[in-house]
Amino acid sequence: MSQHTTSSYVHDIEAFFLYLKEQKGISAEAQLAQLSREEVLDYLKHRSELTKRSQARLLSALRSFFTWAVTEEFLKGNPCDGVEMPKLGKYIPQVLSLEEVEALIASVDLSTWMGLRDRALLEVLYGCGLRVSEAVSLRLSDVFAKDFFIRVVGKGDKQRLVPIGEMALEALEQYLKQRPEVEDPKMGDLIFHNRFGKSLSRVSVFNMIKNQALLASIHKDISPHTLRHSFATHLVENGADLRVVQEMLGHESILTTEIYTHIDSSTWHKNILSHHPRR
Repeated sequence: MSQHTTSSYVHDIEAFFLYLKEQKGISAEAQLAQLSREEVLDYLKHRSELTKRSQARLLSALRSFFTWAVTEEFLKGNPCDGVEMPKLGKYIPQVLSLEEVEALIASVDLSTWMGLRDRALLEVLYGCGLRVSEAVSLRLSDVFAKDFFIRVVGKGDKQRLVPIGEMALEALEQYLKQRPEVEDPKMGDLIFHNRFGKSLSRVSVFNMIKNQALLASIHKDISPHTLRHSFATHLVENGADLRVVQEMLGHESILTTEIYTHIDSSTWHKNILSHHPRR
């Protein structure tokens, strides 16, 4: 799993045992020995403010942990057995139109090196369909400009080659010309730096995109992942083969990529209904 997924699972498990400690006042080891399905169900009720998708992730984290505990003979049975997963509807992610993507990128102030960095980052996030963790960890040695490819390290440290277009390469070149020299030689190969010469955080990229959306008068609730969704949706809308999109995004299953066919369907569905003679 990715580092982000792992830390999220650990957080979920720690929160569960903290809840039991506050409720019963006993240690995690003692709790583990006497856990039952009722405790799991009570905790899910306690976390009723979570969305169904977040509840499903929480239950998945607990079930995985208890499966390990049974294997290691800390538990005789998994307390999550018989606890049903919340029923999730088809998830349709938020996407931007091509005009909104262009407005977002155009809203960046290019008078500073950080502005040039932000534009290059937006171009790479959208133009290559990267996850934010993949973009901020991108290195100079991963860019093969003459061949119009970049090497991306995705989930599970799996590598893939992704095409990169001229606009993204040009934005990268302009940024790298103005980027200050870094003192730490280990950071020299890393493309995107913060003002202290260190790696950009996921949170800082999230905040940057939120700020640029406001400047671009985009009123949708977006994140760095919105650019990835938008890129994939635009590819499908323009007739790209779903297997090619799957390969480019680094999806293990074609089922994950198929969500973009549903987004495309919803687009033409709305278009037809808005022009329907009997609307």
